[in-house]
Amino acid sequence: MPESKANTDIYEELRELKDVLTVAQVVVSSLDLDEVLQNILVSAMAIMEMPAGSIALYDEESSRLELHAHAGLSESFTSKERWLVKEGGLTYEILDRGDLFVVEDTEAAEFFNNPLAIEEGIRCLIAVPLKIQNKIVGILYLDDFKTRKFQESRLRILNILGSFASMSVDNARLHEQAQVLATTDGLTGLYNHRQFKLMIKEEIARSRRYEKDLGLIMFDIDDFKQFNDSFGHANGDRALVVISDVLKRTLRKSDVSFRYGGEEFVVMLPETGLTPTIDAAERIATAIREESTRFFSDLNSQPITISGGVAVYPEDGENDQELFKIVDDMLYEAKRSGKDRILHTGK
Repeated sequence: MPESKANTDIYEELRELKDVLTVAQVVVSSLDLDEVLQNILVSAMAIMEMPAGSIALYDEESSRLELHAHAGLSESFTSKERWLVKEGGLTYEILDRGDLFVVEDTEAAEFFNNPLAIEEGIRCLIAVPLKIQNKIVGILYLDDFKTRKFQESRLRILNILGSFASMSVDNARLHEQAQVLATTDGLTGLYNHRQFKLMIKEEIARSRRYEKDLGLIMFDIDDFKQFNDSFGHANGDRALVVISDVLKRTLRKSDVSFRYGGEEFVVMLPETGLTPTIDAAERIATAIREESTRFFSDLNSQPITISGGVAVYPEDGENDQELFKIVDDMLYEAKRSGKDRILHTGK
């Protein structure tokens, strides 16, 4: 081999190695899932000099891919956020084989008949299956709107990126799950007491900054110990889950619910004054009464009722301690004065 050719090959290998190390550093630099996906996509598009791409993650329970990151693609193309992976289909084959899937000219590929991709004008693509051993993580897609010939050296680097990407996505997901477990109640799926203490400070700071109200509701289940003693702790757990489901259905997306502890719950309602906060509390109480009657129809039990208190920032308190004291006092007064009621400072 001529010396100049050997030097060129060594230089090219060193450049490839440098690219691999750069990519690896970028991809594994974060545990935030959104940031990890964006880093992967940007790195992959740069390696292959592709103008468009996307990453879809796999949900094993539903056998669906869900779009999580994209660039250079139209809104109509990316509006389909989830799709089923059907056995025997092209996507299934890509994931099952676990190899890079390269199409340099979609018009010359008989199997390429995706109407959305055709309408988008995609003329070549690379699909990178993201897998760890037998575990499917997702697919990285790279697209161009003209036919291409791809260098083997670039495809090798992309393949290595796929391996790093799979591990990084899996690690980020595990981190995300750990964060969820640390901030939520395992039985109801609502945020926990610790998270309430953090979020109430943040919400009051935001309300103060934008001069907005913040509604707060605190309630607990009337005679919950008696319910447990009569029908068992399993039904007591079911009652807590029923209430958490009522909160999720009854409240707005912007409202945040917490299982404060035992049978106590708290709801924060951003940008909400006294009257609508009281209305929300009354709706919750009515829905719990109705839902418990339906859900526990097999038990000889009375409807589940709640007692609660309502307070609003800044009317009832300038900080989290003041506001919480008022709502806690109102809850105590509701219990003391006969239960099955919602009380507030103006009532």
